[in-house]
Amino acid sequence: MIDRLVSLKKFHRKYKRLPSYSEMLKLFGVSSKNAIFKIVGKWIEEGILKKENNKLSPTNRFFALPLLGTIRAGFPILAEENKEYLSLDEYLIADPQTSFLLKVRGDSLEGIGIFEGDIVIIERKKDALPGTVVLAQIDKEWTLKILKKDRIKRLIYLSAANPKYPAFYPKEELQIYGIVKAVVRKMN
Repeated sequence: MIDRLVSLKKFHRKYKRLPSYSEMLKLFGVSSKNAIFKIVGKWIEEGILKKENNKLSPTNRFFALPLLGTIRAGFPILAEENKEYLSLDEYLIADPQTSFLLKVRGDSLEGIGIFEGDIVIIERKKDALPGTVVLAQIDKEWTLKILKKDRIKRLIYLSAANPKYPAFYPKEELQIYGIVKAVVRKMN
């Protein structure tokens, strides 16, 4: 059953759609549409697929990856395996309707672990607390920085997390468009 799901996911990745029942016959190497009907029924029961308007579509669980347990980053121990599934979308994105991705360019946030080439998940918000990493427009220039408040001058400004960059005080205006909710980095 797992091999068939892997085949189904590969088909979906390649064609950006689910196969028809006839295509599944060939894909899964079975000769009976009844067998396909039972396989699909099981996936619907498990929440991997759903039927909408008599059409199959994937659920978030279809794209989920197995979460096999926890692992210590300290002294080695045996990992405990588990049968849970985790959708990275659901884990990283609280509100998909107001979220989007940006690819980071530059080194101004390296001090807090955001590096060039990372993908940041931004949630659209106009308000943010000091200390939050924000997507902002300062004097008509877009940037990703840490929102700060100067307690003496009572001014809001942007700060880098790299000592080679100065504080960025707005000359005209500073607008917040979103906050960073997560950082995704692909390891080589």
